[in-house]
Amino acid sequence: MIRFLADEDFNGHIIRGLLRREPALDIVRVQEVGLMGQADSILLAWAEHEGRVLLTHDVSTMTDHAYERMHRGHRVAGVIEVPQSLAIGQAIEDILLIANLSSGEELENQVQYLPL
Repeated sequence: MIRFLADEDFNGHIIRGLLRREPALDIVRVQEVGLMGQADSILLAWAEHEGRVLLTHDVSTMTDHAYERMHRGHRVAGVIEVPQSLAIGQAIEDILLIANLSSGEELENQVQYLPL
Protein backbone atom coordinates (compact mmCIF):
# COMPACT_ATOMS: atom_id res chain seq x y z
CA MET A 1 0.00 0.00 0.00
CA ILE A 2 1.09 3.56 -0.66
CA ARG A 3 2.72 5.51 2.14
CA PHE A 4 1.62 9.14 2.53
CA LEU A 5 2.96 12.41 3.92
CA ALA A 6 0.27 15.01 4.65
CA ASP A 7 1.32 18.62 4.13
CA GLU A 8 1.24 21.00 7.08
CA ASP A 9 -2.14 22.53 6.28
CA PHE A 10 -3.78 19.35 5.00
CA ASN A 11 -7.34 19.01 6.32
CA GLY A 12 -7.32 16.93 9.51
CA HIS A 13 -10.92 15.81 8.87
CA ILE A 14 -9.71 14.10 5.70
CA ILE A 15 -6.86 12.39 7.52
CA ARG A 16 -9.15 11.18 10.32
CA GLY A 17 -11.70 9.96 7.76
CA LEU A 18 -9.02 8.08 5.85
CA LEU A 19 -7.76 6.37 8.99
CA ARG A 20 -11.31 5.58 10.15
CA ARG A 21 -12.02 3.87 6.83
CA GLU A 22 -8.58 2.28 6.46
CA PRO A 23 -6.85 1.98 9.86
CA ALA A 24 -3.78 0.33 8.30
CA LEU A 25 -3.15 3.32 6.02
CA ASP A 26 0.40 4.58 6.48
CA ILE A 27 0.03 8.34 6.72
CA VAL A 28 2.15 10.81 8.68
CA ARG A 29 1.78 14.55 9.01
CA VAL A 30 4.57 17.03 8.42
CA GLN A 31 4.19 18.09 12.07
CA GLU A 32 4.87 14.52 13.28
CA VAL A 33 8.20 14.20 11.49
CA GLY A 34 9.72 17.57 12.40
CA LEU A 35 9.13 19.31 9.07
CA MET A 36 6.68 21.99 10.19
CA GLY A 37 7.37 25.32 8.48
CA GLN A 38 9.78 23.83 5.94
CA ALA A 39 9.85 24.90 2.31
CA ASP A 40 7.98 22.86 -0.31
CA SER A 41 11.27 21.73 -1.85
CA ILE A 42 12.38 20.27 1.51
CA LEU A 43 9.06 18.42 1.90
CA LEU A 44 9.34 16.95 -1.58
CA ALA A 45 12.93 15.83 -0.97
CA TRP A 46 12.02 14.24 2.38
CA ALA A 47 8.97 12.52 0.90
CA GLU A 48 11.10 11.10 -1.92
CA HIS A 49 13.77 9.89 0.49
CA GLU A 50 11.11 8.19 2.65
CA GLY A 51 9.06 6.88 -0.29
CA ARG A 52 5.94 8.83 0.67
CA VAL A 53 3.40 10.38 -1.68
CA LEU A 54 2.64 13.95 -0.62
CA LEU A 55 -0.97 14.95 0.07
CA THR A 56 -1.42 18.70 -0.26
CA HIS A 57 -3.96 21.46 -0.70
CA ASP A 58 -1.19 23.75 -1.96
CA VAL A 59 -2.19 23.76 -5.61
CA SER A 60 -0.59 27.15 -6.21
CA THR A 61 3.06 26.37 -5.43
CA MET A 62 3.60 22.67 -4.68
CA THR A 63 2.96 21.64 -8.28
CA ASP A 64 5.57 24.11 -9.54
CA HIS A 65 8.12 22.81 -7.03
CA ALA A 66 7.41 19.20 -7.99
CA TYR A 67 7.81 19.85 -11.71
CA GLU A 68 10.91 21.96 -11.11
CA ARG A 69 12.41 19.11 -9.09
CA MET A 70 11.69 16.62 -11.89
CA HIS A 71 13.05 19.04 -14.51
CA ARG A 72 16.36 19.10 -12.61
CA GLY A 73 16.52 15.31 -12.80
CA HIS A 74 15.40 14.57 -9.24
CA ARG A 75 12.64 12.13 -8.49
CA VAL A 76 9.35 12.92 -6.79
CA ALA A 77 7.60 10.12 -4.87
CA GLY A 78 4.30 11.54 -6.09
CA VAL A 79 1.98 14.39 -5.25
CA ILE A 80 -1.78 14.32 -4.83
CA GLU A 81 -3.31 17.78 -5.11
CA VAL A 82 -6.60 18.09 -3.22
CA PRO A 83 -8.43 21.38 -3.73
CA GLN A 84 -9.79 22.78 -0.48
CA SER A 85 -13.15 23.20 -2.19
CA LEU A 86 -13.48 19.42 -2.69
CA ALA A 87 -15.99 17.82 -0.32
CA ILE A 88 -14.29 15.91 2.49
CA GLY A 89 -16.12 12.68 1.67
CA GLN A 90 -15.11 12.88 -1.99
CA ALA A 91 -11.47 13.53 -1.05
CA ILE A 92 -11.49 10.49 1.25
CA GLU A 93 -13.03 8.26 -1.42
CA ASP A 94 -10.60 9.40 -4.13
CA ILE A 95 -7.50 9.06 -1.94
CA LEU A 96 -8.57 5.58 -0.82
CA LEU A 97 -9.17 4.59 -4.42
CA ILE A 98 -5.65 5.69 -5.33
CA ALA A 99 -4.20 3.99 -2.23
CA ASN A 100 -5.92 0.69 -2.92
CA LEU A 101 -5.50 0.52 -6.68
CA SER A 102 -2.08 2.06 -7.25
CA SER A 103 1.43 1.28 -6.21
CA GLY A 104 3.94 3.84 -5.05
CA GLU A 105 5.97 3.22 -8.19
CA GLU A 106 3.01 4.15 -10.40
CA LEU A 107 2.78 7.56 -8.73
CA GLU A 108 6.49 8.30 -8.93
CA ASN A 109 7.16 11.55 -10.81
CA GLN A 110 3.40 12.12 -11.09
CA VAL A 111 1.13 14.91 -9.88
CA GLN A 112 -2.44 13.70 -9.48
CA TYR A 113 -5.33 16.13 -9.17
CA LEU A 114 -8.54 15.39 -7.33
CA PRO A 115 -11.36 14.84 -7.98
CA LEU A 116 -10.55 11.83 -10.10
